Amino acid sequence: MHEMGIVIHLAKTLDELAEEHHITRIGSVTLSVGEVSGIVNDLFIDAWEYFKKKHPILSDSELRMEVIPAVTHCDGCGEDYETVAHGKICPHCGSKETWLIQGNECIIKEIEAETAPEEEDPAVDGSDS
Repeated sequence: MHEMGIVIHLAKTLDELAEEHHITRIGSVTLSVGEVSGIVNDLFIDAWEYFKKKHPILSDSELRMEVIPAVTHCDGCGEDYETVAHGKICPHCGSKETWLIQGNECIIKEIEAETAPEEEDPAVDGSDS
């Protein structure tokens, strides 16, 4: 189950973002996941639910997943088509000279988070000396 490895990598990325942007709590994470990415959504959600219990910044978070449809382009005729429905052979001309345009990604689309209040810089007091 490689989903757990992806969840751990995602959590590491979220930790880095949290540190960089002073995030104290993550409420939700929305992922855009390609239709042929190899990620099994149910297993991924199970891995997320298990992992977030052990990761304080994610403990109350919700995972949302959106599917990116897989689209393939044919160099033979220049047409694009639905990958899952037709595979690697172009339904328009029968060519095998095809390549995936989209559908194997896993992208962090949105993070809803709370940040720590900014601390005032003691070197800046706003007075004219």
